[in-house]
Amino acid sequence: VNLTRTTFTRLTLTRTIGQNHLHTPDPQSLTRHHRTSTTPTHKPPNTQNTPHPISSTSRMTKAKKTRKFAVAKKMISPKDIRLKENVVKREEKREATKKKKGPRHVEQAVSALFFQYNTQLGPPYYVLVDTNFINFSIRQKLDIVRSMMDCLLAKATPCITNCVMGELEKLGQKYKVALRLAKDPRFERIPCNCKGTYADDCLVRMVTQWRCFIVATCDKELRSRIRKVPGVPCMYISNYRYTVERMPEAYGAPKQG
Repeated sequence: VNLTRTTFTRLTLTRTIGQNHLHTPDPQSLTRHHRTSTTPTHKPPNTQNTPHPISSTSRMTKAKKTRKFAVAKKMISPKDIRLKENVVKREEKREATKKKKGPRHVEQAVSALFFQYNTQLGPPYYVLVDTNFINFSIRQKLDIVRSMMDCLLAKATPCITNCVMGELEKLGQKYKVALRLAKDPRFERIPCNCKGTYADDCLVRMVTQWRCFIVATCDKELRSRIRKVPGVPCMYISNYRYTVERMPEAYGAPKQG
């Protein structure tokens, strides 16, 4: 019995060793197998120029964008419709086009004019006097009424408006002689419904409304404004005498060559 047990144990050990021997490979065989596996039997295709589709997509997603330097930001152009200024301009243009298309206001023609000739002008003449005209007449020692009659060769009545009188009163003591002359009974006082006391606007308004006056002034700006009103002559001082422009009937006025 003892012999059989020992033999049985020996048999089992040899079986287990044999199985382990079968499972544990030889190092020489391993090297041979590695050499045979690394040397392929067929040549693989050339894949250098044709990348794999999956690898290319993965590269595109993983590619980092380089930061751009000195690149201007996107800005709205000044002519863009979304800006408030351009919206307001468009509305103004629309209103202007509507006004142009609408009915025009044409001023009524003056019945006293025959082309540029004023038929309402005739003796006795009514002359609207400005503040500077009175001051220059006093400096050059000219009698206003007599000099006007010498210029026009007819009766002339100087007229003064409320605005001109207000300007003379505002000038103070320096022009008290001109104020005293304006209050002469030979001067005719014409009331005007002006809000302010600016004499130039008052005289232009009076002349455009009634074409029966001659304007006497030495102001160049006022004379240029009166020239735009057709049929209204202008009186001024030159060479110590009164002269009238745009009035051929004034035979006493010196001729301007």
